[in-house]
Amino acid sequence: MHWRPLLAALAVSGIPTVYGWGAAGHEIVATIAQIHLHPTVLPKICTILNFTSTNPDEPQCHLAPIATWADRIRFKMRWSAGLHYIGAVGDHPQDTCLYPGERGWAGHPGGNVLGGIRNTTGILRDWVAQGDGAYSDTANEALKFLVHFLGDMHMPLHLTGRDRGGNSVKVTFDGRQTNLHSAWDSLLVAKAVRTVPAEYNHPLPNRQIEYNLRGAIYDSFVRKVMWEGVLGKWHGDVEEWLTCPAPSSLPIKYMLPHWAQVAFGGRAGRVARLVQRVFGHAYFDIGAPEMFDDEVLCPYHWSQPIHALNCRLVWPKEIDEPPYSHAGSAEGELAPRVPLLELDTPKYAGVVEKEWILEELMAQAGVRLAGVLNWLFMDPVEGESGLTVNL
Repeated sequence: MHWRPLLAALAVSGIPTVYGWGAAGHEIVATIAQIHLHPTVLPKICTILNFTSTNPDEPQCHLAPIATWADRIRFKMRWSAGLHYIGAVGDHPQDTCLYPGERGWAGHPGGNVLGGIRNTTGILRDWVAQGDGAYSDTANEALKFLVHFLGDMHMPLHLTGRDRGGNSVKVTFDGRQTNLHSAWDSLLVAKAVRTVPAEYNHPLPNRQIEYNLRGAIYDSFVRKVMWEGVLGKWHGDVEEWLTCPAPSSLPIKYMLPHWAQVAFGGRAGRVARLVQRVFGHAYFDIGAPEMFDDEVLCPYHWSQPIHALNCRLVWPKEIDEPPYSHAGSAEGELAPRVPLLELDTPKYAGVVEKEWILEELMAQAGVRLAGVLNWLFMDPVEGESGLTVNL
């Protein structure tokens, strides 16, 4: 399978410039993933990355340094830009929460972050199936894209098409002008890293965690997320984070295009089941979860509650209310200066901190990335067929 032609065919032209988590966020996700890798997996990843350390006291290589590669090359590989996000047609938080919209997602089928995860995983499966373990430029790029796309999918504003994922919405954070997207991919993360309790500046009594840290500025944040989150309050949720619904439980309404649902009315479900029996899973509309999900890998299923955060919290309702809404001006007059909403407040940033929103999103991203990488590269274990992580 050829890597560039495959994803170039899925690319969307005229893509707005958006980033997922900033560099620290993506590296945090990659570090959490590496902590959860099975021991047989990292050597294969290092082979793909063409890098191996000779220091016996540190891992052979790290995922964190490649986590932002896909952002760095977006202007060189412009076809890849649309694979960093997804936007439902008609989605407009907080008024309307659609995922997908009535007419699916914007762009071409598969030309989004869910399709990017699906296709990069498939490319790496092909590399594994070849069985020679040799270095491959194709596998190298696919792995770097996959590490990045799993992070992007867990950034809520990458799952809504409104106002370029918040890039067009001006706000302030700690008194400085920014935009909603930047507040989430950088400023909230920076504040979370900066305010970690001092106790996490010191090594934890857990070699699996400490061995995979690199002395980065966010090490204390990773320790907190792992110790209090993954090994603490979310310990019983990790298996669920990796679970995909059975194909038969996926919503039947997405098995036919919207026009067919309208035409067949109450018979749509029966017609859809007939189409499924005749054509298998070959006939879906642009919004179909079946384009992306199966019983092992289900980025659509995983991303649904992340998208819902846009309407519950991420997108401030005050943006669409006076005095922050952009009201029109009288003909011939200049538009009045509109005040900007401050987000570094107890009502907004305080809720994000209190509910551990960032911590949980990054933990989920890291655990799922580890699960996918283990599934791809782990030496076969009898009875193991789905996603698992090393805890």
